[in-house]
Amino acid sequence: MADEQTIWTEKYRPKDFSDIRGQVEIVRKVKAFVEQRNMPHVLFTGPAGVGKTSLSLVIARTLFGEHWRENFLELNASDERGIDVVRVKVKDFARTRAIGDVPFKIIYLDECDALTKDAQQALRRTMENYTQTTRFILSCNYSSKIIDPIQSRCAVFRFQPLPKEDIFAIIDVIAKNEGMNVTPEAKDALYEVSGGDCRRLENIFQACAAIAEGTIDGNMVFSMASVAHPKEVKEILELALDNKFIEARSKLLDTMLKYGLSGLDIIKQFQKELWQLNVPGRAKVNLIDKCGEIEFRMVEGSDEYVQLEALLAHVAASKEN
Repeated sequence: MADEQTIWTEKYRPKDFSDIRGQVEIVRKVKAFVEQRNMPHVLFTGPAGVGKTSLSLVIARTLFGEHWRENFLELNASDERGIDVVRVKVKDFARTRAIGDVPFKIIYLDECDALTKDAQQALRRTMENYTQTTRFILSCNYSSKIIDPIQSRCAVFRFQPLPKEDIFAIIDVIAKNEGMNVTPEAKDALYEVSGGDCRRLENIFQACAAIAEGTIDGNMVFSMASVAHPKEVKEILELALDNKFIEARSKLLDTMLKYGLSGLDIIKQFQKELWQLNVPGRAKVNLIDKCGEIEFRMVEGSDEYVQLEALLAHVAASKEN
């Protein structure tokens, strides 16, 4: 296996368009822009770990070749979010011509939904004024936090979480290269805990590989990710449904202590497993509504364990209804 200090997220980052998984239509359109050596300003939006930054780096490598570092400025807007960043760093880079035989430079603003409104207003004018020399690639998790004038200046691409088959393909590539043995249950567990987030997948996978003695199994994945096994969560709910409230409460406490879970962690898993309970559809909907209410109360400062007991009580009452 590779040295434990290797950061898999960087090691397995895509180097060209063919390596980018799960975003076929987006890659096809962006690749067409690059082949024409011209592109509009671009806004990538979607959840974390699905390839937004990787695709931006692939665009720069393909367009600029060996000079990509000189013609590509990457800024994390969550660290540098004020108007001075746009007025100084961004403008100074944008006003100069590209190095080499390339039509423009690229400024990549990651997490740009963290930019203040004033900074976004300054950015929209900069995007207009320096179109001849610079293209902007903006990346964010929530496009609703980007002001409309910027969105209207960009081609918007909405990324989706990676599907199961692509997650499995990534696991197979890493396992082969690192000499790891991964059971089918572990693959399902890695997909479950990552939620389509490739970066989270690789970090959990690497953590499991560091402690594994030959084989990675499902229980190891759930333990390393600090996520309760779905079977245990379902067992808690079924105990409550069978009016075994004391046993359900005891099992809940044991599970939370075993995996080191907070109330907010376990309520999210309850929400997923509630749909599998053998209760009428209307009762399931009412329980999901109760999950939302209890999560809100936890965020506002209510005692987590009391609120979780209340949820178990509602589960027990749902069978009678």
